[in-house]
Amino acid sequence: MRTLMRGGLGLALVAVGYVLGTSGVLQPQKVEAQQAQPEQPEAQPQETGLNKDTQEKIKAAYEALLAAKEALANDGRYNPATEPSVLNVFAILSGGVDAVADLESGRGVDPETFAALYADLAAGNLRADIERDSQGRLTYKNKVIRMYPIAHLKQRFALRQQLAGVEEEKIPTP
Repeated sequence: MRTLMRGGLGLALVAVGYVLGTSGVLQPQKVEAQQAQPEQPEAQPQETGLNKDTQEKIKAAYEALLAAKEALANDGRYNPATEPSVLNVFAILSGGVDAVADLESGRGVDPETFAALYADLAAGNLRADIERDSQGRLTYKNKVIRMYPIAHLKQRFALRQQLAGVEEEKIPTP
């Protein structure tokens, strides 16, 4: 009787192991930094949840940014490396950038250009030279595309504050 119970228990354990193994319940799950998105022909409009007054202020700010972009472009201080529909707020508010020259130099691009390039929003004339390396990083003419160095970003943010007429707040040091 004891042998029969041991055999039955062993068979039950094998059956449970088989069921758990085939169901995949205890298998490690694949984790990725980015979830795969199905290809969509165009982004779908979303409900913003913003009140009408806020939406109007955003629209007015956008129109002011468009006017500033045109003025910078006329002065030769705004040369984007992205599609025309992409408005580079960082570049506009910090006095303009030549993102194409930044790409060519290989020393880095501004944060919004960097993000737009990774979002596959490069200007049509630059697309042929943008690829991914073996580590998944974007390259332009076989040079890894990087963001501006921290010191340069700090300069651009300081310039942005100056152009906006905002006095720099002094942070007390301990």
